[in-house]
Amino acid sequence: MPTSLLIFFTIVVALPVLGGFGVAIFQRWLQHKEKMGQLLAEQTAEKAAQYAAHVERIEARVRVLEQIATDRGVATAAQTEALRERPALNQPVPTHTSNAA
Repeated sequence: MPTSLLIFFTIVVALPVLGGFGVAIFQRWLQHKEKMGQLLAEQTAEKAAQYAAHVERIEARVRVLEQIATDRGVATAAQTEALRERPALNQPVPTHTSNAA
């Protein structure tokens, strides 16, 4: 087989075929990277929502503690006892006690 025919075959047939395969592989890789980026963004958004809910719960607890720390008199003792008697953390804490005695 003459060298010129081999060079012609390489330029006309082999390079375009290999280039086509290369482009297809590159496109597939880009699709994979895009999908991975979308999944990562979804996970990040979900974690951010979880952290926001957690921070909101902590802020509510801190408000209760601030109120107890700054309150004076009998109400402080009543609120402390109410916190001890609460079965679940998500129930509201009474802010005022009635002196019906």
